[in-house]
Amino acid sequence: MLADELQHKIDFKTKPLGALGFLEQLAHKIGMVQQTTSPILIKPHIVVFAADHGIATAGVSAYPQEVTYQMVMNFLGGGAAINVFCRQNGFDMKIVDAGVNFDFPEGLDLINKKVRKSSRNILEEPAMTIDEYQLALENGRSVVKEISETGCNIIGFGEMGIGNTSASSLMMSQLFNVPIVDCVGRGTGLNDAQLQNKIDILSKCIEKYPTLETADEIAQTFGGLEIAQMMGAMEEAYRQNMLILIDGFIATVAVASLAKKNTEILDNCIFCHVSDEYAHIKLLALLGQKALLNLNLRVGEGTGCALAYPLIQSAVNFLDEMSSFEDANVSNKD
Repeated sequence: MLADELQHKIDFKTKPLGALGFLEQLAHKIGMVQQTTSPILIKPHIVVFAADHGIATAGVSAYPQEVTYQMVMNFLGGGAAINVFCRQNGFDMKIVDAGVNFDFPEGLDLINKKVRKSSRNILEEPAMTIDEYQLALENGRSVVKEISETGCNIIGFGEMGIGNTSASSLMMSQLFNVPIVDCVGRGTGLNDAQLQNKIDILSKCIEKYPTLETADEIAQTFGGLEIAQMMGAMEEAYRQNMLILIDGFIATVAVASLAKKNTEILDNCIFCHVSDEYAHIKLLALLGQKALLNLNLRVGEGTGCALAYPLIQSAVNFLDEMSSFEDANVSNKD
């Protein structure tokens, strides 16, 4: 069996048994996804989905809504953290307008998948209609279908959207039946009073929709256009048997929604870091997952994916290139 062959290859490298720690588990996982004992990473991509949230107007963020489109312009200009780390680690980066509340000028290197300008204010109505939600899923799938044609077999997803930690907190609460207060963090840097206001607002949102049951109903009601498009993109990446790099809290909520329908998607996922967002470590535990890094990041954008990539490449490289005891004429333990 391939699983046994991979483990044998890992165990008989010139090192004490298990000495490369989590890198060994990672190498095994990558080999299983690619169905080979000699995996390879091809044309890594990061896709950043951007959209605004109607709930942002209720004061759940420390930053105003216009920061979303301003940061998209920053991405396009190459000046954001994710641009720096993508350049450093050889990623092809794509920016998607999933639903930014702004009219971007023509001629930008921006993938236009705008469903509408901003999701709706969930204090008043669901974030998306059923049709808008389905279109967002399909738009995300179409982005990854096109990328897959380049030969890419490893893809990460980031997001930009003022208010999206609120949407993600609501989704987590309803997906896992966790009290909303245990799912809410400081997002863009709220102080104590602002954090309590955020909890109060999101509690009202929970009370307004008492009959949600399925993951799709939860995502349609509480999610954002960028979260829904990320879900569709992750779904397609799994269909294409890519390795899927999961960034922080928001990306983890997106894949958790998909895992509620098909847990096997987690087999293809590499969770890149533990976010400084309060609920992320709890969410990873609920999914039974361990992350590669813990750097107290809360930037979003897919930064954790890009930063973790050298470790992922190291897992592949040791599996492919490191000598075995037999090859190197090194004595193994008795």
